[in-house]
Amino acid sequence: MSPRPLLVVVLAAGQGTRMKSALPKVLHKIGGRSMLGHVIAAAQSLEADALSVVVGPGMDKVRAEAVAQEPAARVFVQEKQQGTADAVLAAREALAAHKGDVLVLYADTPLLPPETLRALRARLDAGAGIAVLGFEAKDPAGYGRLLTDGDGWLTAIREEKDASEAERAVRLCNSGVMAFRLDDVLGVLTRIGNNNAKGEYYLTDAVEIARAFGAKAAVVTCAEEDVLGVNSRDQLAVAEGIFQKRARLAAMREGVTMIAPETVWLSYDTKLGRDVVIQPNVFFGPGVSVDDDAEILANCHFERAHIGKGARVGPFSRLRPGADIGPDAHVGNFVELKNAQLGKGAKANHLSYLGDGSIGAGANIGAGTIFCNYDGFFKHRTEIGEGAFVGSNTSLVAPLKVGAGAYIGSGSVITKDVAADALALERSPQDERPGWAAKFRAMMAKRKAKT
Repeated sequence: MSPRPLLVVVLAAGQGTRMKSALPKVLHKIGGRSMLGHVIAAAQSLEADALSVVVGPGMDKVRAEAVAQEPAARVFVQEKQQGTADAVLAAREALAAHKGDVLVLYADTPLLPPETLRALRARLDAGAGIAVLGFEAKDPAGYGRLLTDGDGWLTAIREEKDASEAERAVRLCNSGVMAFRLDDVLGVLTRIGNNNAKGEYYLTDAVEIARAFGAKAAVVTCAEEDVLGVNSRDQLAVAEGIFQKRARLAAMREGVTMIAPETVWLSYDTKLGRDVVIQPNVFFGPGVSVDDDAEILANCHFERAHIGKGARVGPFSRLRPGADIGPDAHVGNFVELKNAQLGKGAKANHLSYLGDGSIGAGANIGAGTIFCNYDGFFKHRTEIGEGAFVGSNTSLVAPLKVGAGAYIGSGSVITKDVAADALALERSPQDERPGWAAKFRAMMAKRKAKT
């Protein structure tokens, strides 16, 4: 990578009216991360020396997201929507202070691979003053065209509304992503005018201006999907599909088995170890890691959780934030954990809610067990010791500790701590009345006959 300092300017001022959403367009998520977050992550992968984000007036949520993703980011406001060159110039203060390369990215283009951006910057190292990212469009309608000379150098970028019929026949299209290595970037940008069909200041005009000063402009090509711009909900779904396809393929190439990959949904930060097996219809929300040799059965939902080596989870299990499944532990069907730790080899195989607690190694949690963790105001913890056995249909009212090796009888409501190796029972005496059922049926039959 070039040793020259790098400033990345991310344009995020678009209103996104076609999204028909109260949420700013660039905050809509792909793979559990905002589109702006994806673009900032791409900039971070280049080890950029400075990052500027350009937002529109009143876009406080976008500003907050930019700083959350990169605390050192500087945020500038484009007061009026007057084109891409005007947007870049909103970061004039950062541009004036920077001596080095400048890369312009768009916050609604979330699928750019870091290697594509590295290739763009490498073109600057090879002698270009401007490098533009282009693609061969299946349908070029609506895109600006990249016009090149006989040696392949870029001569101009022509917006479709300003293009001639011959220029519109060109299929090499502009993504909008541009990198600059010029002595005076600001001098070029400030010379851009708005004498065009839309009356806007186009960043693309920088090519012809820079060439007039002797700079060369080059094209680096990429796949069309790399630079897919998201402007509507249907395009958001397409981008999500591309992200998922890439993420699944990357996981499988690293040693994960997916029985039906198209039904597994991953997040941007999902971590899967080797020899993990994932059955169909599993959703990984943000913050999930799975260690080697774990098995995930069908129809599970995970978020901010950890699954240990050799553990077995599912089918129909839900792990909420703070769930930590230990090595070789088992979590079965219709079991939900939240902020709870299941120790090595422990089992919770059926129909339970385990919230705000810990289960020791080798413990067994019977079907229908509930950690009663909330009193209407505060959450309380339940601690189950190693090797303890909790019988089916048990309610454990927190705060509560059950000692190692203790037994809890089925159907109990336990409200006090249980000592290690003790047996705890809580049941009302069984009352049996011989012949009652037959008498009751006869009485009710007579009553019904009279109606």
